[in-house]
Amino acid sequence: MRYGFVGTGEITAAIVAGLSTAADPPEVFLSPRGRAVSARLAERFPNVRVCADNQDVLDHAPAIVLAVPAPVARDVLAELSFRPEHVLISATAGVPPERLRAWSAPAGAVVRSIPLPQATRRRSLTVMYPDNAVARELFTRVGGVLVPGDEAALDTFHGATAAFSAHLDYLGTIVDWMAARGVDPGAASAFVTHVFGELGSSLLERPDSLTVMSTRHTTPGGLNEQFRDDLRRDGVPDAVRRALDRDPGPGAGMTRQAGVFRRAR
Repeated sequence: MRYGFVGTGEITAAIVAGLSTAADPPEVFLSPRGRAVSARLAERFPNVRVCADNQDVLDHAPAIVLAVPAPVARDVLAELSFRPEHVLISATAGVPPERLRAWSAPAGAVVRSIPLPQATRRRSLTVMYPDNAVARELFTRVGGVLVPGDEAALDTFHGATAAFSAHLDYLGTIVDWMAARGVDPGAASAFVTHVFGELGSSLLERPDSLTVMSTRHTTPGGLNEQFRDDLRRDGVPDAVRRALDRDPGPGAGMTRQAGVFRRAR
């Protein structure tokens, strides 16, 4: 299989690194968008080539990953000539499937996906819809695949990814609190990163639900229970739900419908 990437940001770099560090790496063709990233990937991996333009990518690969910002997706695709053997795998959030199909006709298939930065270590659990053998092969090479029941469920997964930055900000708040109490900032950061990094690893190793895991880390009357209950009294869980439900606004390419994120039409 040969894979082409139109758009070379962080997600493309992660997928390409994951593909290229595995045994028997596939041929990878990159667009010149994001020239610095493309050049670094081509210098690092012998299976990666930077093409002259985006059409050159399509001319060399049947599986095309679209990874450009939503506002420019139409203009980028309008310049390209797809063939029926092409599979367009969109990693661009905020563009409805019917538009992707219209803009990439006569491509044989269009798949929406949510690849994660962990692809660089081949540990991305990539959500995609609909199921497609070509897309499944690609994302299996860089981790696992999860196919939800319908398009609306995929939108909900997209909404959940909005919590990434807030989670990191939460950890940063703990580090800042420790530093304000006299702990060396570097030591505080190393400790918090280790504790929550290892906690994340334990989540992957245990088949239990998050509720069960939370109970195991909660001693009745202990510090964990007190801290959790303080946050619940302050309405933190409800604030999280409100933030996930909130309409991100027209610039984000999504609207809220019945409490679930859906792509703007």
